[in-house]
Amino acid sequence: MLRIYYKKNTRLAKETDIELLREIPLDSLVWVDLQNPTIEEKVTVETYFDIKYSTSKESQEIESSSRFSELDNEIIINSNFLSIKAQGFDYLPVSIVLEKGILFTYRDDDLKTFGESVKKIKSNPTLYVNGYQILSTILETCIDQDADLIENIAKEISELNKSLKATNEKVDEQDLLKISSLQNDNMLLRENIIDKQRMLSALLKSSSFPQEYMAVLRIMIKDISSLLEHNKFAFERLEYLQDTFMGLINIEQNRIIKIFTVATVAFMPPTLIASIYGMNFTSMPEIHWEFGYIGAIVLMIISSLGTLVYFKKKKWL
Repeated sequence: MLRIYYKKNTRLAKETDIELLREIPLDSLVWVDLQNPTIEEKVTVETYFDIKYSTSKESQEIESSSRFSELDNEIIINSNFLSIKAQGFDYLPVSIVLEKGILFTYRDDDLKTFGESVKKIKSNPTLYVNGYQILSTILETCIDQDADLIENIAKEISELNKSLKATNEKVDEQDLLKISSLQNDNMLLRENIIDKQRMLSALLKSSSFPQEYMAVLRIMIKDISSLLEHNKFAFERLEYLQDTFMGLINIEQNRIIKIFTVATVAFMPPTLIASIYGMNFTSMPEIHWEFGYIGAIVLMIISSLGTLVYFKKKKWL
């Protein structure tokens, strides 16, 4: 899918027909967005504007030179954006090119960040006259989205804590799996925030990015620092909650082991008595006793109860 945003009179217009691309004046173009495009759309845009989008492999490289590079009047950025799925977060590489004030973006799937950015642009289209403003809006939206995700994780952590109290400290396996899932989401979220921090730091050092937008970038850097602190606090809460759950599991296991231990010890004296009277020696005094069977059973019961009473007196039960 191809989306072309360009200045028309005092407003921002949108076009999706690739055949009309050459009819739009270059000085009117603001943003060319490719979302899961056809080969024809990708080749046409690259050829017409003499640019080169990064491949998915290049977009996922971790080296600084692969993530950000600057040429004459051109800034090339490779960044991973969070794609929110039903089962959790996932990374989606995005190739970004800024050339002569025009923003070029390439991605293989839809992203909420881009959708929300388009809504902001549509709400006040007269403000957006170049690609630098569009990119700033995309980054602002990404930071806002990350803040919302951190808040959601914090709410889920609170709900887990409440559920622990509501179930009288009984630990469910699903609770531990939920903690593990939240830790993974929080880790991906932190990586995404750090990636945007690196991008903003590089833009602040750029000689091609207009000075008039540097103040906005500095504010976003401060916002990201705040998000990282909240993200770190979420990690600490999850670790504390996980330790609590593991502690409760250990306590429950100890209780079970204690019950089996007490039961084993309590039945040792009766077992000893039964073993003695099961020897079948002819010279045993009680072998012909009329009440020997009942006496042995009573003796077994007394020995078991005596053991339990002794444990209770020692406060081992």
